[in-house]
Formats: sequence, C-alpha cells, structure tokens
Amino acid sequence: MKPTDLRGILQYIPSFREKIFIVAIDGAIITDENFANILLDVAVLRSLNIRVVLVHGAAAQIKALAEEQNVEPSDLGGSGITDEKTLRVALTAANRLTHEILEGLSANDLRAACTNAIIAHPLGILQGVDHQFTGKVERVDTELLLTLLAQGIVPVVPPLGFDGDGKTYRVNSDSVAVALASALKAIKLVFITTQEGLSMQGQLFRQLPVAQLDNLLTKNKSDFSPDGLSKAQNASLACHAGVQRVHIINGRVDEGLLAEVFSNEGIGTLIYADQYQQIRKAMKKDIRRIVQLTKPSVANDELVKRTRPTIEKQVGDFYLFEIDRNPVACVALHVYPGENKGELACLYVASTHENQGIGTKLIQFVEAKARELGLNELLTLSTQAFTYFQSKGGFSEGTPDDLPASRRDKYDLSGRNSKVLVKKLK
Repeated sequence: MKPTDLRGILQYIPSFREKIFIVAIDGAIITDENFANILLDVAVLRSLNIRVVLVHGAAAQIKALAEEQNVEPSDLGGSGITDEKTLRVALTAANRLTHEILEGLSANDLRAACTNAIIAHPLGILQGVDHQFTGKVERVDTELLLTLLAQGIVPVVPPLGFDGDGKTYRVNSDSVAVALASALKAIKLVFITTQEGLSMQGQLFRQLPVAQLDNLLTKNKSDFSPDGLSKAQNASLACHAGVQRVHIINGRVDEGLLAEVFSNEGIGTLIYADQYQQIRKAMKKDIRRIVQLTKPSVANDELVKRTRPTIEKQVGDFYLFEIDRNPVACVALHVYPGENKGELACLYVASTHENQGIGTKLIQFVEAKARELGLNELLTLSTQAFTYFQSKGGFSEGTPDDLPASRRDKYDLSGRNSKVLVKKLK
C-alpha cells in the first residue's frame, strides 16, 4: 500500500483516532534532509486526530559540538557518566535541536511546546562509579502532557530531566520514550533511527513477538549493535509496560513514518505483544481481501483460482490470520459430514510475513477445529507445497481414492493432478 492511498489509511482511523503515539527521533535524523518529510508525516497524523508526542535524542550533535569546542565528552548516549562539561554541551545541543523541531512543526502549521515533563533523579553510584549528571526518569508529568494534547499541541520532550531542586540531568532518550509511552498509555512507540530496523548479524527482523525478542536479549545480547541493543531493550520494556506495538524504522526513507503506521508490511521492525495477532472467522466483507491476498499464489499456480461467488458460498469455511486487524494469511476448512472428513484448503501467507511460523499456526488451528467437530480425517491437496504439509503438519501422502466422492469429482475435472495428503485424527 502506498502511504498516499486514502482507502488504505482510512481502515486504521477508527482504532487510531484520539490515541497517543510516541515518536522518538534520534539526533542524527533531525539534521538529515528527510527530517522535513518526517514532520510532514506528523502533520498528517495530527490531521487524523492522532495525538503525537515527540521525543528527541542528541548524541550526534553532542559529539559534533564537543569536537567544535575541543571537549572530550564523558558519554554520548545518556546512559554513561555525564560530567559537568558534557552536561553543558548536552544542554546546548538539546536546546538547538528542540528549537529546530519547533521551527519545523510551525512550518507545518502545528502548535507545539517544549516541556519539562520528565522528573528525574540522579542515576547515582553504580558499581562504585558516580554517574554525576546522568539521570533516571522518576516520573512523568502526565497532567501537563495530557493538557497540551487535549489542546491540539504537540509536546516536544528533550533528553533532559529535572528534579525538585531545579537541577538538570541528562537522560537517555530511548528510556524517556518508554517512560512517556507507559505513563500516557500510548498505543504505539516509534523509534526513528538511521538503521533499517532491528537487526542481528546482518539479519533484519520485520516482526518480532516480545517473547522472542526477550529470548534473543537473554541468549544473543552481544550480537546486537550498541544502538540496536538500546532499541531492543527499550522495545521490550515498552511492551511489558503495556504498549501494544513498538516500531523501529529508518528516518531517511521518504514517507517512512506513514508507510510504517498505515500498512501491513511497514518499512522497518515491529515488536508486538502476544495479543497483537489473532485468527478469526471470515465474513462477507472479507471476500475482496481474500481474493487480493491469494492472487499471487493463484498466478503461480500454487492455489486453484477461486471466484468471488465461489468464496461467498463458502465464506463460513474461511479463516483469516490478522496482524493489527489486517489479514496477512488465510485458510479454509471444508467439511464433508457424510464421510466424517475435512479438507484443509486455500492456505496462504503473504510474502511479507513468510518464515514466521504463521502457516504452521494455521495448520494447527484447522486441525484443532477438525478435532472439535469430531472428524476422523483431515485432507489437503497440493501441487507444490506437499513437503511443507508433511514436515510441518504431519500429513502423509495418500491417493485420490481417499477423497470424499463429491471432492473426487472436482479433483478429476480440475486436471491439476495435485498430491493428496492425509492426516488421521482418530
């Protein structure tokens, strides 16, 4: 889907309207030529009554400013030691970036305000090391932020925190974003970085359930890059704090924010909580989507062509696998009660969501349904994926004689010479 496809965008509006998105932008992206387009994307979100809070980092600017002033920064990321000189540089860099963001939002006719909504306390002494002016988020002034959002104002939050005595501390912008997302009950947290998404040893992840991410962080933590590790850890924290979806995208992609938010495929990495995906029964309104979804497989002669009238007659047999309420896979269970058999049919997973175990989940789902119905046998026909059904679904090769009589007639007329696969359920 193109981000400019209005019909594609409209399907998301009911679930996004008046909800809060936290958009966390790395400092290196703010000086990129595509940053103006990101702010234009933010303006689109606001026009759709989506409430946006912007958080920004400043590591790249702190590094550049420190070199300009011949200062050796004690830390760039906001998690290490921040001495007095580094704090001064960080304040200058953060204030410049905040001003640049406010200018850009004004250019898009958006009202915005820099806030002191992050209340912090010193990170303190860790393992004998005093982190000086590095802070940790203590709480978020949600009343202030919600008041601004209710007035249509975009809060801009720098990587700085303030304590009750008026002291300023440097805080990690990723941690600030998570604290905001949790406190404001945001439905999305979007990290905009210089990377394509979250990757490990050259492998880019497109979608990750948080349980799988936690496993990677436990067993393969050292395989993440330093910036990737921060994003991965904070994405996990956000999901466990109740944020439904965390996105990590490349801020140098034109219209990337819209493409990530308003399409199934996205452009980067999506980390989601377990309730994020579900299998549901198809309805009449889904017929068009089923036809579109399976079109590539029909063109490759993997699936038999099904017309809309054909699907409409059997729509009660179809199930859809959804991500973010959008179908990315389908399957059907046709029942032959006279022979007490069922047929697993029309199994298809969109190419953008392959190799994630979705096909296996749908096979297991259909098998469970068949067992609930008390069927003795589950059948499936395939011309190209028969080894997949054998290895992943436990099917064995049968013969056309295993088919119910009415199904055998269709089989003979089709001329596809599909392999018949059988799985005994009792």
